[in-house]
Amino acid sequence: MNAETVILVHGLWMRGFTLAMLRRRLEAAGYAVESFEFASVFGGADVAVERLLERVQMLKNKKIHFVGHSLGGLVALQALQRAPAISGGHVVCLGSPLRGSAVARGVARLPGGSFVIGKSLEILRTGIERWEGVQPVGAIAGRLPVGLGFAVGALASPHDGTVSVAETELPGLTDHCVVPATHTGLLFSEEAAGQVIAFLRGARFVRKA
Repeated sequence: MNAETVILVHGLWMRGFTLAMLRRRLEAAGYAVESFEFASVFGGADVAVERLLERVQMLKNKKIHFVGHSLGGLVALQALQRAPAISGGHVVCLGSPLRGSAVARGVARLPGGSFVIGKSLEILRTGIERWEGVQPVGAIAGRLPVGLGFAVGALASPHDGTVSVAETELPGLTDHCVVPATHTGLLFSEEAAGQVIAFLRGARFVRKA
């Protein structure tokens, strides 16, 4: 049995199967991989955090890593803030608006927008102030500006069509890198997957020569 497990946490409006390509690449790198699913709109981040902690408790005596896409990265960090001793692994946030999302704030201002984002609105609106946990955390941002996000929020460049690079930068991060991918494209990018694996192994991203 593999001693290291990666828990994948999806983003808003998504399901676990959307991370299938990333899962296959992590499994090929030797990790045991589990997908964590939650109701991002009707359940929200708080409920997801509680369920994620329960899930981790079932994986005793294992080194557990977390890889979260977008909202999923915030959920993973909130879980570790609440119970820092549950994991001795690393965390990678893919396109996560760690400082809060301008797009989420823009959508919330539209008629019915708050309902569309649901119970995850608050964490997406505000993000977190800084990371002070014991686990190394790395953030990967995309810089291909293709998506509808810039139409509803003041999205600063560079961005991935939904989240700006600046929104992924958080005080306390161990490392940060930018890859040529859109927000959803981060899940399919071979370069992003390679950076995830590098961080899980050594708590650092690979720098190009």
